[in-house]
Amino acid sequence: MSMIDRQYDVVVVGGGIIGLATSMKLTQDFPNLKVAVLEKEEEVAQHQTGHNSGVIHAGIYYAPGSQKANFCSTGGKLLRDFCDEYGIAYDMCGKLIVATDDSEVPQLEELFKRGTENGAQGLRMVNQEEIKDIEPYSAGVKAILSPNTGIIDYFEVSQAYATRMRENGGDLLTNVEVISIEN
Repeated sequence: MSMIDRQYDVVVVGGGIIGLATSMKLTQDFPNLKVAVLEKEEEVAQHQTGHNSGVIHAGIYYAPGSQKANFCSTGGKLLRDFCDEYGIAYDMCGKLIVATDDSEVPQLEELFKRGTENGAQGLRMVNQEEIKDIEPYSAGVKAILSPNTGIIDYFEVSQAYATRMRENGGDLLTNVEVISIEN
């Protein structure tokens, strides 16, 4: 019997970071569940996941109390914990969100308020002089310093999720394109 002829309790379509994280968690929490990930490409994370900006977001931009804000905060912590456990490099380098002139300061202050309400850790407003100290080539009148923003290689994270999922008994089927789903 080929892998495609096997019976599964759960089939996840897509080997991007969401599909792989979901399948890894399912195989971890429900070891008797038969889980497969179907990926149309030869390897995982070949589309959006493998080509995004690689940012670990602090939770500044989303509406306070929203699911996205909560996922951002909780997900960032879970991601860093996973990376620490499995030796995946990331850099909590922080970022500056810069108002380039006085007309942008009210929007910046609103963004700071939103980030604070979302529980983004360590946010602080910095003045023009501090901007230059942090990033000499940046020109601005005021900025938000977000020390809890980082960068990561989500392709590498996706590969690690796939490895854990397979170690937990799940199957990753590549070069398998889903054309339709029928009842």
